[in-house]
Amino acid sequence: MTGRGPARRGVLTAAAGLAAVAATAPQAHAAGPQGGAGPSRWTTSWATAQTAPTATDTVASVGLTDGTCTAHVRLSAGGAVRLRYGHAFGTVPVLIGPVTAGGRPVTFGGQQQAWIAAGASLTSDPVAGLRAAEGARLTVETRLPGPTGPLSFHRNTHASHSVDGERTTSVFLLTGVEVTGAHGPVVAVLGDSITEGVGTPDDTDLRWPDQLAGRLPGSAVANLGISGNRLLLDDARFGPGGQARFDRDVLSLPGLRTVLVHLGVNDLQQPPSQTDPARVLAGYRQLVLRARNAGLRTVGATIAPFGGWTRWTPELEAVRQRINAAVRTGRVFDAVADFDAALRDPDRPSLLLPAYDSGDGLHPNPSGHAALAAAVDRRHLL
Repeated sequence: MTGRGPARRGVLTAAAGLAAVAATAPQAHAAGPQGGAGPSRWTTSWATAQTAPTATDTVASVGLTDGTCTAHVRLSAGGAVRLRYGHAFGTVPVLIGPVTAGGRPVTFGGQQQAWIAAGASLTSDPVAGLRAAEGARLTVETRLPGPTGPLSFHRNTHASHSVDGERTTSVFLLTGVEVTGAHGPVVAVLGDSITEGVGTPDDTDLRWPDQLAGRLPGSAVANLGISGNRLLLDDARFGPGGQARFDRDVLSLPGLRTVLVHLGVNDLQQPPSQTDPARVLAGYRQLVLRARNAGLRTVGATIAPFGGWTRWTPELEAVRQRINAAVRTGRVFDAVADFDAALRDPDRPSLLLPAYDSGDGLHPNPSGHAALAAAVDRRHLL
């Protein structure tokens, strides 16, 4: 699922406004002498899901030599901080470091640099002297001596970052910021472009998972949305489908309590279209089974209207309705977030309510994202 705005670029023009963006949110700050220790329970406060680069992803496909990637990430819960890197689609090891978080040095087993193996993950030590406030914006600078070869990355976080001073909306190798201070729901959202934030302006933190975290003090919400992602099928650009990436992107997260599944519309509207609702429901049930085996609660989102989208057909609308009816019975997931009911036009239920439409008939605007956040019952996340 993609928006109708300008084509995504790996690296754009220099971003003189990054400092101003960072100033709009609380900042992570230095702690006292005990700041690096913290409790032993870690949860993911910010996360992103990776895909492999394609030829049009210039920086990620070529890689870096002696480059610096700067990410500005908005945390949900706060506390002591450690970082997580991933190279899910790598073919060679990559040397990472030196790294700073909130201006403080980050170590890996006490060292300033560490190798991340191809296909592996790498977790830092707790960042000494750093505690992040709930909702803080944290700046992470990662030096990559290189040459790295192609880099695993998230193409569009709908936020400004930089590579060697040039603006990008992509994040390279960094997959998570983990904290110790979550005292509310700990949720992973496995989703598509709506979860990722399409329909909201960059650097506003108005994606519905952000707004959900804002409604739940002390919560940790991991946004694992990938634009174009499907439940059943993989795609070279849009990444492995939800079933294929579930173990890496969801089950690997520390301290997780609940997974909210927001996938399905791309299975319908992207060619080849899935026209058998039973296949989608079977895919959902497999995710639920794997989540339960890991001791997690599941919440399933109904598929929102997309009648204004170019690939909508009455036949696909019938499939959507059948899937949603089955999800609403409560016999698929442990609980339901009715995104269809939250966004649809009551007079024309195949369409988004005009007040919630970003303009393409599929992706909600910031008000629509707020409606989605409000549609998630806190009691279902505990």
